[in-house]
Amino acid sequence: MSEENVIELVHLKKDFGDHNVLKDIHLSVKKGETVSVIGASGSGKSTMLRCVNLLETPTDGEILFHGKDIRSNDVNIPKYRAKVVMVFQSFNLFNNMTALDNCIIGQVSVLKKDKRTAKETAMKYLEKVGMTPFINAKPSQLSGGQKQRVAIARALAMEPEVLLFDEPTSALDPEMVGEVLSVMKSLADDGMTMIVVTHEMAFAKDVSDRVIYMNNGVICEEGTPEDIFVNPKRQETKDFLSRYRSQNQN
Repeated sequence: MSEENVIELVHLKKDFGDHNVLKDIHLSVKKGETVSVIGASGSGKSTMLRCVNLLETPTDGEILFHGKDIRSNDVNIPKYRAKVVMVFQSFNLFNNMTALDNCIIGQVSVLKKDKRTAKETAMKYLEKVGMTPFINAKPSQLSGGQKQRVAIARALAMEPEVLLFDEPTSALDPEMVGEVLSVMKSLADDGMTMIVVTHEMAFAKDVSDRVIYMNNGVICEEGTPEDIFVNPKRQETKDFLSRYRSQNQN
């Protein structure tokens, strides 16, 4: 893992009307690091992630990519989003396109690759996520887990520097969760820089370099998986984890 910060959030705030969803968020993510963000629904996790990709416009603060504020006027947002790519919980595939074409279109339209090169890249990443047999299938012919693997291949085909995962398994049936998490684990093992908003505590504990616990729009605690899961310092972190454990034992 590099010492270089790829993404930094500085004094990040986001309001929806009178509701303060994010309150003075500070976060840095190093090259090659997997950072998992955990917390209850409504704690601001997904909003923070969407701000990183400018799918939500922050109310205040800075989002730095290699030290440059992406909100400055001279930043090309589509090009930035090609380097910092989001994988959504609802897949967001084009339903009228095959799995292969879903992985080609962004390369051609944003990266201006020729179609032959884009197809080679798409095939490489569809193979990586185990979806080669389904390249001609449309999303309606795929299971949830297969759709999400295509969505990950599509993100990888942009050859990004950072992958953002917004609850990537929450729309999946339980038996399909493992196939997606195993792909994400292999990406972490390969050194991909990832920020993962997740409720999959085993993934956060076993795969992350660092875990962030959010509550009420602030980062309450962050540290190694052992810091958070074995030796949490804050009472609210302990309460969240004990609630989570009791829910999963029922």
